[in-house]
Amino acid sequence: MVRIVLIDDDPISTFVTEKLISKNIKVPFQIYKYSNAINALKEIPEIEPNYLFLDLNMPEMTGWDFLEEFHPENNSPEVYILSSSVDERDIDKASNYSLVKKYLSKPLVKKYIKTIFH
Repeated sequence: MVRIVLIDDDPISTFVTEKLISKNIKVPFQIYKYSNAINALKEIPEIEPNYLFLDLNMPEMTGWDFLEEFHPENNSPEVYILSSSVDERDIDKASNYSLVKKYLSKPLVKKYIKTIFH
């Protein structure tokens, strides 16, 4: 079972991402959705996700704050930043995190999903 975590405070973005994944993944999967990074950080150790999609701009705890606090012990998921920011500084900063596989622009598109899950 593939476990996928979506962390995004925008319900429309989460809905679109979930539908895109559902239509394009060919193996059994479970999606866990969080509207804030604080709750996700508490529950992720039990989930042990294979993939994690992370928004950057959220209240309370940003995606950057999450990355600073997130230290998986048993397995390291592929982390994809999913952001509406096209600021080169954000893209460069993302490359400094070894857990971050790729920086993707919102909205998530089918070609990214196919690349990630195949």
